[in-house]
Amino acid sequence: MRAGLLAALLATLGLLGCGASPAPTGPTTVPPPEAAGFRWVEATVADVQVALAAGELSCVELVQGYLDRIAAYDRQGPELNSVIAVSATALEDAAALDAAYAASGPTGPLHCAPVLLKDNFDAAGMVTSAGATALDNASPPDDAFSVAGIRAAGGLILGKANMDEFAFGFVGSSSMGGQVHNPYDPTRGAGGSSSGTGAAIAANLALLGTGSDTGGSIRVPSSLGGLVGIRPSLRLVSQDGILPLAHFQDVGGPMCRTVRDCALLLDAMVGFDPGPGSGHYNEPTTRPEDGATPVADAASYAALVGLPDSYASGLRADGLQGARIGVVRDLFGSNTDVITVIEAALQAMTDAGATVEDVTIEDLNSITGYSSVSRWEFRDHMTEYLESWPSDEDGHLRSFEAVVASGGYENDSLFVLVLDAASGHTREFDPTYLENVRERGPFVRERLQAALDNRLLDGTQQGAAYDVLLYPSVLGLAPAAGSSPSAGSNNRLSPFSGFPAVSVPAGLAATDPALPVGMELLGREFDEARILRLAYAFEQHVARTPGLGRAAPTYTPELAEQD
Repeated sequence: MRAGLLAALLATLGLLGCGASPAPTGPTTVPPPEAAGFRWVEATVADVQVALAAGELSCVELVQGYLDRIAAYDRQGPELNSVIAVSATALEDAAALDAAYAASGPTGPLHCAPVLLKDNFDAAGMVTSAGATALDNASPPDDAFSVAGIRAAGGLILGKANMDEFAFGFVGSSSMGGQVHNPYDPTRGAGGSSSGTGAAIAANLALLGTGSDTGGSIRVPSSLGGLVGIRPSLRLVSQDGILPLAHFQDVGGPMCRTVRDCALLLDAMVGFDPGPGSGHYNEPTTRPEDGATPVADAASYAALVGLPDSYASGLRADGLQGARIGVVRDLFGSNTDVITVIEAALQAMTDAGATVEDVTIEDLNSITGYSSVSRWEFRDHMTEYLESWPSDEDGHLRSFEAVVASGGYENDSLFVLVLDAASGHTREFDPTYLENVRERGPFVRERLQAALDNRLLDGTQQGAAYDVLLYPSVLGLAPAAGSSPSAGSNNRLSPFSGFPAVSVPAGLAATDPALPVGMELLGREFDEARILRLAYAFEQHVARTPGLGRAAPTYTPELAEQD
């Protein structure tokens, strides 16, 4: 490391303590001249690895560059309000990764990949507030299982992203971080509940991000931010250390600018968690109402999920050749901007060698008529989480009732909290809740499986099976800030079945400014590898086609290119 850079680093570290510091409100330092050739906008894990190997960039320089971007764009400029806190040890961690690289090379496939965590993921030394000031001192003693996997793969935790309080909603606002704004048009919202992750990764404020999804909270902000967002199959990613909304349908997953980066991040997040409360549940349809039976051991987990050696290694640019896509037009809605982009994406898939056919999901209205179980489960699951570590040192609240009584949340959350309190007391007797935990899973899974198999429920085969079902991730474009997007019922298919779904940037609507449109690919349980292979092939096929795939927002350019 150059002497000047080392001196600057030591001076900076002298000002930083342990834990988390608030998101910066002004510029820190300009990226050093040594890193001038590296571009932060649309950088990928591969770009970072190449720059590190060539000696054109250090991990400290990379992290400092993202900190500078957060300072320039998050609380000033377009004021995205996407970051709640940055890690006070980020530069120290980067220096340690630089030392490890000098000694023995990369520490893993995510070496020095700065990751923003949605602020319901635990990271040792940082607060997990779930966006609410009621929990602004809740400091879990260790990493979430998935976060530990990210660190083990060489990833660096850059900070915590804003979110809808308690992960309940699509507006993207919290008492900790305020209203998140969309980097493609700051007068618009970023969706939710993983709004901060969506806006920050779209704006290139970090390399990678995580979100959680109970009913659409990864896929909606990914669609509105032009991102790849993965809602994995239930039980693939441990729920340990993720502040829950409803364990029955909660999952954590990656949010990234490219399919390969998301595949690398998913590789790091999966794995068998032997600990209590791991969230590796048996079939959702057989789960007892008051507690899930965990997967017994690593062998059972491996047999259940069929984990590949690597999701990233299975990606192929020609993956659409011979693929079969079932298009669910009943889920297209009526927004002409959205439909135009999706139709163009379907044509591109056809051009890349896929067979694209319309398919009907039987009893679709009945499927979307079921309910999320979050309002029945949140009360008890939140208390279980808050009681999972002592409050002797941080003094955090330890029950749902204490959080409600504190008033440390936005007024809009009060109605939801009161409703949850009432529902949580009576769920074992509530016919709607029991219907959703007993009947919903088998009903939805059977019908989605039939559509994927291209057969009717009576067994009549309609043709060759499909690899995935496809429909718009969101029925409308990004709404005005403070409003919910027109999500429709499309986001319900995955959580109601436990099947995986990936939102992929289909393209940009012909609006001013241009706004992203996402399309959702839903596949069979634990078939993430196939979905990602198709998504990657589409991404590569349209990479140089104007209007299709992802394009960076214009409001957050390279710092050196600001007027």
